Amino acid sequence: MSEVMYTARKTLKNLASGGNMLMIATALALIAVNLPGTHDLYTWLWTNEVRLQIGDFNLFSHMGHPMSLASFINDALMAIFFFSVGLEIKREVLVGELSSVRKALLPIIGACGGMIVPVVIYYALAQGTPYEGGMAIPMATDIAFSLGVLSMLGKRVPIGLKIFLTTLAVVDDIGGILVIAIFYTSQIDFSMLIAAAGILVILAICGAWMKIQSKMFYIIFGLAVWFLFLNAGIHPTIAGVLVAFCIPAVPVHAPAGFIKTIKENISHFASDEEVDLESRTLLGQKQMDWLKQIESASDKVISPLQDLEDSLHPLVNYLILPLFAFANAGIWFDGMTLADAYAGVSLSIICGLVLGKFLGIFSFSWIFIKSKVVPMPEGGNWPRMAAVSMLGGIGFTVSIFIATLSFPEGSKLLNDSKLGILLGSIIAGILGYILLKLTLPKEPQDQGE
Repeated sequence: MSEVMYTARKTLKNLASGGNMLMIATALALIAVNLPGTHDLYTWLWTNEVRLQIGDFNLFSHMGHPMSLASFINDALMAIFFFSVGLEIKREVLVGELSSVRKALLPIIGACGGMIVPVVIYYALAQGTPYEGGMAIPMATDIAFSLGVLSMLGKRVPIGLKIFLTTLAVVDDIGGILVIAIFYTSQIDFSMLIAAAGILVILAICGAWMKIQSKMFYIIFGLAVWFLFLNAGIHPTIAGVLVAFCIPAVPVHAPAGFIKTIKENISHFASDEEVDLESRTLLGQKQMDWLKQIESASDKVISPLQDLEDSLHPLVNYLILPLFAFANAGIWFDGMTLADAYAGVSLSIICGLVLGKFLGIFSFSWIFIKSKVVPMPEGGNWPRMAAVSMLGGIGFTVSIFIATLSFPEGSKLLNDSKLGILLGSIIAGILGYILLKLTLPKEPQDQGE
């Protein structure tokens, strides 16, 4: 139990810190796109071509055309983000909050409500309009931003509510992945799709049965799957998730074997009369071999899944997501009126995020808790559940990502949809924070060991 709590606290801390970086990147994007001196530079920057070319083959190409920097961020770097999401989902299914029906049921129920109701509200407002196709935009909960708001209240927030919101956001991500896979697929090149499927089968066999542990092996073949998906007409971020599911979750050595190796090699130092550890600065060959055995065992006691997930957290939270926000959160206010904020696609998204997410998460949770199908999260009550449900309306990153897939680049619909996402997320965040501040205990809570 202590290991689970440690992992949960570490994940929460990483994501909350990533939320701060997202806020900074978003603010910079809004400034850069609206200042006269930087507007043209900002818009020109994302049109530059990106190449990784050997002879005539360019890895960063789509249908024979080089990617722009914007496409590279949205289709390549975001595939790494979804790869990390896939790793997180697999870990949660194996040992985390999705590993048992009892643990997973309430967040799954809340997430389903938080996806269904916003879509219904959006569709009711957008039916028959040019922006009807953006109904999936308010489905998502941004885990980094929402946990960033929770972190502002520190240990006053019970760990049960933090885990509920985190798991709900993970399930939301699964829903977003399915939506992207099903509804944002262009004309399919079946030969490339079959080749990608073949590689995925090989990766699954190598991971599950052959127990191949080399992370580089999966990265190289994962790149091949990504390239084939990109050029097959399937959105390439889906490749990141599918490859992640193939990564082995079992280490080469069990922890008991690792401890045994450490003890054996440390005992050599204790029995070696030639070693003067206090005065000696250079080790002999024997001592170096003992330490290398310990180092090798250390590498093999952590599964590739956990190692990759841990290694990718800084890259995703501090580079990829902020870069995505900086490239996509720039809302051009020139020519925009106040009416644009409460009409059209903006209004539909705001209502979906603020009202839809709140009503969906809270009502579905209320029905199943009241019927005693699932218990209330530890440290939770109905006012606190209402506050956390409101935080579910912070739908920044994945919502913007789906908006870029829904509407043409540079269009007014895309610009207005980003405005709706930004305003809706801010409103949900502020209301959620106020509700939490009013309903949480005044003193820090014991978060468990």
